[in-house]
Amino acid sequence: MSLFSVFLNTLYAAMQLFTGAIGVYQIVLSLFGVWYRRKPLRHPPQKRFAVIIPAHNEEQVIGPLVDSLMAQEYPRDLYDVHVIADNCTDHTREVALKHGAAVHVRNSEDKRGKGYAIEWMLERLWKSGVRYDAIVMFDADNLVAPDFLRIMNDRLCDGHKVIQGYLGVKNPFDTWVSVSMAISYWYSNRMWQNARQNLGLSCSLGGTGLCIDMALLREMGWGATGLTEDLEFGVRCVERGIYPIWAHDAKVYDEKPTTLMASMRQRLRWMQGHFHCAGRHMIPLIKAGFAERNLAKLDAGIYLFQPMRFLILFLTSLMMLLQISTPQTTWMSHVTSLLPTSFWVVVNVVLYLQMPLALFLERVNWRAYVGLIILPFFLWTWGPVVLQAYFTKSNRKWAHTVHKRAIRLDQLRSR
Repeated sequence: MSLFSVFLNTLYAAMQLFTGAIGVYQIVLSLFGVWYRRKPLRHPPQKRFAVIIPAHNEEQVIGPLVDSLMAQEYPRDLYDVHVIADNCTDHTREVALKHGAAVHVRNSEDKRGKGYAIEWMLERLWKSGVRYDAIVMFDADNLVAPDFLRIMNDRLCDGHKVIQGYLGVKNPFDTWVSVSMAISYWYSNRMWQNARQNLGLSCSLGGTGLCIDMALLREMGWGATGLTEDLEFGVRCVERGIYPIWAHDAKVYDEKPTTLMASMRQRLRWMQGHFHCAGRHMIPLIKAGFAERNLAKLDAGIYLFQPMRFLILFLTSLMMLLQISTPQTTWMSHVTSLLPTSFWVVVNVVLYLQMPLALFLERVNWRAYVGLIILPFFLWTWGPVVLQAYFTKSNRKWAHTVHKRAIRLDQLRSR
């Protein structure tokens, strides 16, 4: 056997072992996501919130979001809604004012993006002298369930510092792309986030529906100005031994892209930020996880190594395809026979069956099950996205996602 063949055998063997380990790891952890029971509210309203909404040319969607915040089942004197009209060239400012929000106009040619806007707004809040116990962040296209602030108040009173709300989708059935994204989120919410909450591990932050204790923010500073500011801040919390928790009942609804190209552009930005963050924090977290025997830090480091939620099916199905299609008489037989075909079949089937299980547990509309038919194709589109992101990970230019669906909360409930 040539040296080149030995190298390829070793490389593919390592890929098989690593991919198989990740698949089994996720299957085992996901089992803990099956169990869920709504946690009763035990504390009266007492925390004061600063609600922050970065908005760049969001005149189409900002009104319904502010309306859903004004309708919170929480004392109106205990929260303020601050909209950042960030480099806007439309009527975002006027629409937000009309619906009752305080609007802060920001113009910056060099520091563009959500992370910079949040950092700028926090400085304004700290200089204002107004006392807030916590901040809550939303994207401009969101809708917020009426009990969201009540739930965040309860978790803060229990002593938690960083809380991530449930990430729902407000337009799941617009196109095959939006329903595929919605299925991914329903699966992630139940079998990823809820599972880690049940195990006492850190949940991952989603960039919206996020609540942070103000004293912690003052101590740490924001410092998250990359393409994935949520991931950056969450990783820094885990490094400090502060584990963000998951609030399954605190629901936020997000608008997802309806075309494949728009979805791939959005996911490319996510993955570029993911690779950048991994380059800085992955190795220290994994080392700390082993040194301290800390599963939460090790799990966070594994998450940074690659976005497992979307790539596990892609990688394991690729391994299964190689295993099935490679003739046993070629040099590749040494590679594909490392783990038997039955192993890859079982891993892929179990991982995929977790999708309909998550839909069933989350009690979603029956139309979502139809989307399972085309979901494998959508999952495979993560392959070229991640590959491109790896080679363009140095890109720090923020790209705006256009939002158009001005859906109100009452319309969402009737869908």
